[in-house]
Amino acid sequence: MIKCLILANSFKEHSQILAQEIKSFLCERKVRAEIFTYNGKDAECRNCESREAVLSSGMEVPFKDFDFAVTLGGDGTVLFAGRGCAPLGIPVFPVNLGEFGFLAAVQKENWQEELVSYLEGKSFISQRSLAEGEVIRNGRTAFKCTALNDIIVSSHSSCGLVNLNVAYNHALLGAFKSTGVIVATSTGSTAYSAAAGGPIVDSSLDALVLTPISSFSLSARPLVLSSQSEIAMTVLPSRVDVSLSADGQLNFPLEQGDVVIIGISKHKARLIGSTQEKFYSALQSKLNWSGGPRA
Repeated sequence: MIKCLILANSFKEHSQILAQEIKSFLCERKVRAEIFTYNGKDAECRNCESREAVLSSGMEVPFKDFDFAVTLGGDGTVLFAGRGCAPLGIPVFPVNLGEFGFLAAVQKENWQEELVSYLEGKSFISQRSLAEGEVIRNGRTAFKCTALNDIIVSSHSSCGLVNLNVAYNHALLGAFKSTGVIVATSTGSTAYSAAAGGPIVDSSLDALVLTPISSFSLSARPLVLSSQSEIAMTVLPSRVDVSLSADGQLNFPLEQGDVVIIGISKHKARLIGSTQEKFYSALQSKLNWSGGPRA
C-alpha cells in the first residue's frame, strides 16, 4: 500500500482540518496517510500507531517510512520536509497556506486535482539542489547540515560586524567584514539572499550564490558560483557572537578559528507540481517583478 505523510503546520489556520480532508481523500483511493503536526521546530505524531519522532538534525519525522509527503503550510514547512525527504528520494507535495509560495507551489483551492494528477503519474517533479555545510573545529567535524534555501554565517546582532576569510576552491576571495555572508542555492536565491541584494537564479540551475549582508565595503558584490565549487569561510576575531544557520531552522554557534565548508549536496529535493511557470508567476505576483515594460 502507498503511504503518505501529511505535515500540517500548527501556526496555519485550518491546516488540521485540511489535513483530515486530505487523509480521507487519500484513504478513498487506497492510500494510507498519517498526520504529523509541525510547529516550526519539531513534529508531533497523531493517529500514527505509537510512532515516535526521531529527534536529530532536521529529521524530526521518520520520513523513510513513507512514499511521499504532503506539506500544509508555507515555504518553511517545505524546507523542513525537503531536508528530511531528499536523502531518501521521497517527493514532497507542497500545499501553500503561507504568504509567498515559492516552494509551496500547490494552491489550497487546487490540491485535489493536483494530487490526483500526481497519483496518476502525470505531475511534473522539480529536482532542487541542497547546500551541504560542515563546521571544522580543531581539525575535526563539529557540525554538519544541509539546506534547501541557504546556509548563513552571521552575527547574533543585526548591527554587529563579523570578520570572515572567504575562499572559493582554495582561492582566497578576501576578508569580509559584514553582518554576515549568505550562501544560497538557486532555490534560496529568492529568499534572504534576494533581500540582501543578491541575484535571482532560475530554480532549475545548479549553483551557489554568495551574498554579503550589509558589508562594510562598497566593493563587496554577490557572486554566482559553480555547483562544483567549495566555499570555505574562516571565522576571524570578532567583537560579536557568530553562528551558522541553515534554512533559518538549524543553528550552531561558531568560535574563532572555525572553518565552515559549503558545497552542493549529492541529494536532491523533489517538489511535486513546482513548475517553471509557477516560479516566474510567483516572481511577478509576490515580488512584483515586471520582466519588462507592460503593453
